[in-house]
Amino acid sequence: MPILQTRDEEAVRKEFERIGGPVKLVVFSQELAAAELCRQNEQLVREVAALNEHISVEVLNLAIDRDRAAAYGVDQVPAIVVEGARDYGLRFFGIPSGYEFSNLIDSIILVSTGEAQLTEQTKTSLSALANDVEIKVFSTPT
Repeated sequence: MPILQTRDEEAVRKEFERIGGPVKLVVFSQELAAAELCRQNEQLVREVAALNEHISVEVLNLAIDRDRAAAYGVDQVPAIVVEGARDYGLRFFGIPSGYEFSNLIDSIILVSTGEAQLTEQTKTSLSALANDVEIKVFSTPT
């Protein structure tokens, strides 16, 4: 059974009209650690990727592909790395559903263009932090 409803697919396709280049979604799964969550995460990512020809999916196993996981800084599943022309450090841990789904879609669009939609002042402020701080955002769907 599909995760995305027809109206959701239509809305996402409309948003994906802004995609400016290729995007790769690297999904880390592991059946032994979180089988059901990983399957749901993979299904969601594949459904999203099917909505635009510029999006590709690569599924890796956290235990088998340890070197790749370490290179991406992934140490738990399910996880999604959102890459454009380069790795911008965007990671989703857990299934990006509910409120997080729109963040996944926005992340795909942003990495496809390679341009942050921030003011110069914000970019300057963040660049001072970038070398010293790892920013993590946690959300709890309600």
